Amino acid sequence: MDRSKFIFGNEISRKAYKKAVKTKAKFIGKYGDDSDAIYHLADIEAPAVGKPLGVRQIVIGKESTCKFDDKSLVIGNIRMGFGHYRISMAIASAAHAMGYTPYWFDLHSFKAATCGKIIAEQNDLYSFGSRLSQKFALFNKLVWEPLNSEGFRKLTYNSSDQMTAELMTAVFRELPKDIPYVATHVWPSQAAIHAGLTHVVNAIPDNWPMGLHLSEGAIHTVQTPSSYLGYRALRGMDKKRQLKPMPKGAIVYTGHYIDHELVSNIEADCEKRIARAKGRNAVRWLMSVGGAGAQKEIFISFIRKLLPAIKAGKAALFINVGDHSKVWHELVNSVPQMKQFLHEHFDDFDETTRFCEEAYNGEVNGIHAFCHSDIFAAVYSTNLLMRCSDVLITKPSELAFYPIPKLMIKRVGGHEAWGAIRSAEVGDGTYECSTPAETAAMIDMIQHGRDIIIKMCGHILTAKKAGIYDGAYKAVELAIGCK
Repeated sequence: MDRSKFIFGNEISRKAYKKAVKTKAKFIGKYGDDSDAIYHLADIEAPAVGKPLGVRQIVIGKESTCKFDDKSLVIGNIRMGFGHYRISMAIASAAHAMGYTPYWFDLHSFKAATCGKIIAEQNDLYSFGSRLSQKFALFNKLVWEPLNSEGFRKLTYNSSDQMTAELMTAVFRELPKDIPYVATHVWPSQAAIHAGLTHVVNAIPDNWPMGLHLSEGAIHTVQTPSSYLGYRALRGMDKKRQLKPMPKGAIVYTGHYIDHELVSNIEADCEKRIARAKGRNAVRWLMSVGGAGAQKEIFISFIRKLLPAIKAGKAALFINVGDHSKVWHELVNSVPQMKQFLHEHFDDFDETTRFCEEAYNGEVNGIHAFCHSDIFAAVYSTNLLMRCSDVLITKPSELAFYPIPKLMIKRVGGHEAWGAIRSAEVGDGTYECSTPAETAAMIDMIQHGRDIIIKMCGHILTAKKAGIYDGAYKAVELAIGCK
């Protein structure tokens, strides 16, 4: 079956199909076709998450050393921003808690393979677009928002990606065909299907249905009921015709993809937040800078806004810039007044872990900045910091689904809007604050009205009982169950 010509029984136009063929040919011309190449898979302990989550990272080696067994689960992913790594960590955490060994299979990391070269180019383009969208309002309005909401929504976009994914199969040759496999980006899912894997779960990240995320042949999982209906109907993916829907068995609503150590500690973490709010302790704000390094100006205004409360001991600020040391230096240069309150925690994941453990039960003041050149530590530090924080400030991307009170700032791309809508409906976060004035007003309301934190914690506890945060466990169960 040509997955670029027919998608869930919907025929793709000749024009769109020819474009998909040309796109594949373009990549072959730039990076070659390594379909017949032999890549031996070895495994090492993954940095940062290797010990706590039992994660084994698959790398290209001189010989094959991976020893897969009945308790192995492969997580297919790419680094594109932080989001797909974050979801992968949630899947790995759930698998580890369920007694499985998670194997980290990052197509982007295979630099010598065609798949790694293609994904690196696409990642650079996406990061560049994200940054441009924050600097130039006209570009955001005319290009970036439409592309991320309607461009990626088209079924024809999926046709092109399916064709390109055929060039990503070489690195799959040594994976057992029937191994449980969860992909946290559509390309590793499509490539796995093309490579002949038979037990593939495609964990869809966004709450806005887009053709981009379709991987026919896999079990699709979504985090929300509205997303389920939108994907099931392939809603709006072709403006000129009503499409045939996805089959019932091709898509499952699972709930939010959240790490086991966060889900299992929701009650204790919320109890700490409520006690701090009632005791009028310093509000602990956590600011997570995304993988594209966008929204720097919003973060600068946020720091300036909080400085008086930090000086008065009424607020504390955690800033995780991930692996973006350049962004951190730009923040410091833009707000030099924060230096007197500043504590830096750089490139020492053990020290970061100790800080979070001590902060969980102890007192915290000032501004604490975290930066790790290792991508695993860069992403997972936010997970550790969440447990000892009161409010997370974030754009409405993958972090919109996490069980912590959240202040949602302006989105980067139209598809993210529905992440804030979901959080506001569950009650564990605000609506999207799209202007500086609206964001500042929300900061004041949360900082001075601690009842907001208490109410959000109550909604988080209710959502926990309803199983809303159990998506990672269910995705793993589906991958294992279809075996």
